[in-house]
Amino acid sequence: MSSWNHAARSARPLPPGRIRARGWLERQLRLQAEGLTGRLPEVWPDVGPDSGWLGGDGESWERGPYYLDGLLPLAHVLGDEALLAQVEPWIEWMLASQRPDGSFGPDRDDDWWPRMVAAKVLVQHAEATGDERVAPFLLRWHRHQLEHLPARPLAQWARARGAEDVLTIAWTHARTGEAWLEELAELVLSQTFDWDTHLATRLITGQAQVSAHSAHGVNVAMGLKTGAAAQLLDGDPDHRLRTEESFAQLDRWHGQAHGWFSGDEWLGGPEATAGVETCLVVEMMHTVEVLSRVHRDARQGDRLESLAFNLLAASCDPRMLAHQYHQQGTQIAISVARRPWSYSSDDANMMGLEPHFGCCTANLHQGWPKLATSLWALDPDDALRAVAYAPCEVDTAVAGTDLSLEVDTAYPFEETVRIRVRGDGPATLRLRVPEWCTAPRLLVDGEEQALAPGADGHVDVRRDWTGQERTLELILPMRARVVRRARQAAAVHLGPLVMVASPGETWTPVPDAPGLAEWEVHPRGTWNWALADLDGAGSWEVRHGAVPEAPWSLGEATVLEATGARVDGWRADGASAAPPPPSPVLEHGPLHGLRLVPYGTARLRVMEFPVIGDWVSGGNEDEF
Repeated sequence: MSSWNHAARSARPLPPGRIRARGWLERQLRLQAEGLTGRLPEVWPDVGPDSGWLGGDGESWERGPYYLDGLLPLAHVLGDEALLAQVEPWIEWMLASQRPDGSFGPDRDDDWWPRMVAAKVLVQHAEATGDERVAPFLLRWHRHQLEHLPARPLAQWARARGAEDVLTIAWTHARTGEAWLEELAELVLSQTFDWDTHLATRLITGQAQVSAHSAHGVNVAMGLKTGAAAQLLDGDPDHRLRTEESFAQLDRWHGQAHGWFSGDEWLGGPEATAGVETCLVVEMMHTVEVLSRVHRDARQGDRLESLAFNLLAASCDPRMLAHQYHQQGTQIAISVARRPWSYSSDDANMMGLEPHFGCCTANLHQGWPKLATSLWALDPDDALRAVAYAPCEVDTAVAGTDLSLEVDTAYPFEETVRIRVRGDGPATLRLRVPEWCTAPRLLVDGEEQALAPGADGHVDVRRDWTGQERTLELILPMRARVVRRARQAAAVHLGPLVMVASPGETWTPVPDAPGLAEWEVHPRGTWNWALADLDGAGSWEVRHGAVPEAPWSLGEATVLEATGARVDGWRADGASAAPPPPSPVLEHGPLHGLRLVPYGTARLRVMEFPVIGDWVSGGNEDEF
């Protein structure tokens, strides 16, 4: 390895605060600030004033850094002075905690892992504020690592998650130029678990039965960025191919109808009732944000939207006062009950403060803020690239041109993304065209433009933006798409949204529960539905209405009118739905309309349906 020039080929994230959320995304972030994130220290001692990461005698491992990893970007994205004041004591204590040997943090625990998270927080702080103390602080910390890792190598969580450390080392190198940091990065990678080889060749093919770091769902989500971290060092493009093979194997053996693998708490197989941990969701989002910067392909933006607009949205109640440890794709009740998790307690499905275990209570906060900070990135050829779409404002410089963007859209609840652009010179905007969209259109100041995405899934719009405001309209038509599943079952996608049947919800508060709120949720009506007329899915009526004040609550923002019928033979298996009966379903009630809504808005839902009719065999008598 001769240099880190390969790192210069990755995109650069915009500093926290440079992208400001607007519209439904700003409302979601405000709910978070007024709910679990802003008020967590009031109700949860692990991030209260006694935290070891504030100099107290309380929890001193990962929970303080985890919390700050979401609180800090949230404060800067919103420009919220109260939240920034909450952040400051954590940063100041951390910077003041460094010892003469370069180590830092609580002295009761010297684990490498929580310091990787803390260092990641300090990088975000430096990017947002320009704090010049951070780079020399991290340089001293990295020298400590170089001296001590040979005798005290990465182990357990740190060995699974070493890629996080490599990304911080790369940041420090970019700002200090110290050549020995390359040696440290190589050492950390050599001690990090070889995820891509393992996932491609040794991945378990069903629900995990024993505890292993290599089968831990959150470890897998974090480990999937290891190849990208290595590519920053060696420039080998085959890392991307190996990582994509890892994704393919996870989808083959553990993939669910929403497009993501289960992990409840270990890898749990492909059934729609296998759980997905909230930590897995937010860490998978961070991983694809990193992959988007390193690989710069549109697929990562598709993945990011899929995670945020479905699983992240569903992981909390609509006002972000409580969260689940595990969500189910098909979820017919939220309750304390035995479910067939790979490993977790009976309360892991509850909406509350700390169901099952507190890691998600500390870690969930990074999801929405980091989505906002990752919506746009600067590519190495000085193009400003749209990673994902949501309402926001952006101010940045692109190749010496000052640009201001206003992204005015209700996407994913509508099909049109309007981008108003002001600038003082020429620059390139690189717009992502999702893989699911077969007939995209682009208008510039009302005039239709030829639209031919490149192999990476983007289309470039280069203009001299001097003068009056210019308006781009990217129209992404959404039509229902049917995804086949085992037993000839089916799931329905609409643009980036997974569409589900909601049985309605009755929310029952739990008396004397800790935290801000805790609920059980039970269905108001029938859930055991089958789909029909799937050949006509592309013409099912799609309705777009107003996005609610709490954006991810049940409403009329997006409704898909499908056709279905009740299947009395499909019953519950304990607190979960049994697997869908094999299709075609022969015994069912009368056909009529079946209203489908976005997965992220329905805390109770059916995601994977049995099918009525001859669609499952192609419907052509000449075929056999």
